Amino acid sequence: MYIAMNRFRVKTGSEAAFEQVWTSRETYLDRMPGFVEFHLLKGPEAEDHTLYASHTVWESKAAFEAWTRSDEFRKAHARADNANTGPLYLEHPKFEGFEVKQTVRPREADAA
Repeated sequence: MYIAMNRFRVKTGSEAAFEQVWTSRETYLDRMPGFVEFHLLKGPEAEDHTLYASHTVWESKAAFEAWTRSDEFRKAHARADNANTGPLYLEHPKFEGFEVKQTVRPREADAA
Protein backbone atom coordinates (compact mmCIF):
# COMPACT_ATOMS: atom_id res chain seq x y z
CA MET A 1 0.00 0.00 0.00
CA TYR A 2 1.11 3.59 -0.66
CA ILE A 3 -0.08 6.86 0.89
CA ALA A 4 0.32 10.13 -1.00
CA MET A 5 -0.12 13.38 0.91
CA ASN A 6 0.04 17.05 0.05
CA ARG A 7 0.26 19.60 2.86
CA PHE A 8 -1.24 23.05 2.32
CA ARG A 9 -0.72 26.16 4.45
CA VAL A 10 -4.02 27.90 3.66
CA LYS A 11 -4.12 31.64 4.35
CA THR A 12 -6.22 32.63 7.34
CA GLY A 13 -9.65 33.63 6.03
CA SER A 14 -9.35 31.46 2.89
CA GLU A 15 -10.38 28.17 4.50
CA ALA A 16 -13.97 28.15 3.20
CA ALA A 17 -12.87 28.93 -0.37
CA PHE A 18 -10.17 26.24 -0.20
CA GLU A 19 -12.63 23.64 1.05
CA GLN A 20 -15.18 24.64 -1.61
CA VAL A 21 -12.61 24.14 -4.39
CA TRP A 22 -11.85 20.64 -3.11
CA THR A 23 -15.37 19.48 -2.29
CA SER A 24 -16.95 20.77 -5.52
CA ARG A 25 -14.44 19.40 -8.04
CA GLU A 26 -14.57 16.13 -9.94
CA THR A 27 -11.63 14.09 -8.63
CA TYR A 28 -11.60 11.21 -11.17
CA LEU A 29 -9.83 9.12 -8.52
CA ASP A 30 -12.51 6.45 -8.45
CA ARG A 31 -11.78 5.69 -12.11
CA MET A 32 -8.16 4.76 -11.42
CA PRO A 33 -6.94 1.19 -10.92
CA GLY A 34 -5.36 0.81 -7.51
CA PHE A 35 -7.17 3.74 -5.86
CA VAL A 36 -8.36 2.88 -2.32
CA GLU A 37 -9.58 6.10 -0.65
CA PHE A 38 -9.15 9.85 -0.30
CA HIS A 39 -9.41 12.22 2.67
CA LEU A 40 -9.19 16.01 2.87
CA LEU A 41 -7.85 16.78 6.35
CA LYS A 42 -8.08 20.04 8.28
CA GLY A 43 -5.40 20.51 10.89
CA PRO A 44 -4.28 23.10 13.39
CA GLU A 45 -4.61 26.84 12.97
CA ALA A 46 -1.63 29.16 13.23
CA GLU A 47 -1.55 32.95 13.22
CA ASP A 48 -1.33 33.28 9.44
CA HIS A 49 -2.63 29.92 8.13
CA THR A 50 -4.57 26.72 8.70
CA LEU A 51 -2.87 23.44 7.87
CA TYR A 52 -4.68 21.09 5.47
CA ALA A 53 -3.58 17.81 3.92
CA SER A 54 -4.89 15.71 1.07
CA HIS A 55 -4.44 12.03 1.94
CA THR A 56 -4.82 9.40 -0.78
CA VAL A 57 -4.38 5.67 -0.28
CA TRP A 58 -3.28 3.48 -3.21
CA GLU A 59 -2.74 -0.26 -3.57
CA SER A 60 0.86 0.44 -4.64
CA LYS A 61 3.33 3.19 -5.46
CA ALA A 62 3.06 2.13 -9.11
CA ALA A 63 -0.73 2.75 -9.05
CA PHE A 64 -0.13 6.24 -7.62
CA GLU A 65 2.53 7.01 -10.22
CA ALA A 66 0.18 5.88 -13.00
CA TRP A 67 -2.40 8.34 -11.62
CA THR A 68 0.11 11.21 -11.81
CA ARG A 69 0.71 10.46 -15.52
CA SER A 70 -2.96 10.08 -16.42
CA ASP A 71 -5.38 12.35 -18.26
CA GLU A 72 -7.62 12.06 -15.19
CA PHE A 73 -4.88 13.62 -13.05
CA ARG A 74 -4.53 16.55 -15.46
CA LYS A 75 -8.30 17.10 -15.50
CA ALA A 76 -8.59 16.88 -11.71
CA HIS A 77 -5.83 19.47 -11.23
CA ALA A 78 -6.95 21.87 -13.98
CA ARG A 79 -8.26 24.37 -11.40
CA ALA A 80 -5.25 24.11 -9.10
CA ASP A 81 -4.02 27.53 -10.20
CA ASN A 82 -6.77 29.26 -8.16
CA ALA A 83 -7.71 31.46 -11.12
CA ASN A 84 -11.25 31.95 -9.78
CA THR A 85 -10.34 32.43 -6.11
CA GLY A 86 -6.91 34.06 -6.08
CA PRO A 87 -4.03 32.57 -4.11
CA LEU A 88 -5.35 30.50 -1.20
CA TYR A 89 -2.11 29.26 0.33
CA LEU A 90 1.13 30.75 1.54
CA GLU A 91 3.40 28.50 -0.51
CA HIS A 92 3.31 25.66 -2.98
CA PRO A 93 1.89 22.45 -1.41
CA LYS A 94 4.46 20.03 0.00
CA PHE A 95 4.22 16.44 -1.26
CA GLU A 96 4.98 13.47 0.98
CA GLY A 97 4.79 9.86 -0.20
CA PHE A 98 4.86 6.84 2.11
CA GLU A 99 5.11 3.11 1.53
CA VAL A 100 3.02 1.36 4.16
CA LYS A 101 5.11 -1.04 6.24
CA GLN A 102 2.52 -1.99 8.86
CA THR A 103 -1.27 -1.82 9.13
CA VAL A 104 -3.19 -2.55 12.33
CA ARG A 105 -6.94 -3.09 12.21
CA PRO A 106 -9.46 -3.79 14.98
CA ARG A 107 -9.85 -7.43 15.86
CA GLU A 108 -13.12 -9.02 14.86
CA ALA A 109 -15.34 -9.94 17.79
CA ASP A 110 -14.94 -13.58 18.75
CA ALA A 111 -17.90 -15.69 17.67
CA ALA A 112 -19.88 -16.87 20.69
